[in-house]
Amino acid sequence: QVQLVESGGGLVQAGGSLRLSCAASISIFSALVMGWYRQAPGKQRELVATITRGGSTNYADSVKGRFTISRDNAKNTVNLQMNSLKPEDTAVYYCNGGFPNNYWGQGTQVSVSS
Repeated sequence: QVQLVESGGGLVQAGGSLRLSCAASISIFSALVMGWYRQAPGKQRELVATITRGGSTNYADSVKGRFTISRDNAKNTVNLQMNSLKPEDTAVYYCNGGFPNNYWGQGTQVSVSS
């Protein structure tokens, strides 16, 4: 069983920044893909960003140029740097890992005020 624990969420004003971290209970090098997803109230969970074992990244159009995903294999963490935050970024953010079985973290709340 793999455990993923997110941290770094909080309340920030529009235009501000937050850095989310996801700590895995095993080596993330074994994960083919790690990613961040989010779910806003009343909406479906959506992809935010992913990063492969080889370091290739993919972003939702809505966050391109503002968010950056990275992985630290030595610390078994995946990070999401979020800049120029907008109120529409408000959601619960979830870490996901394909080991290859799919695992989810418990989520961390990000709230952006206008």
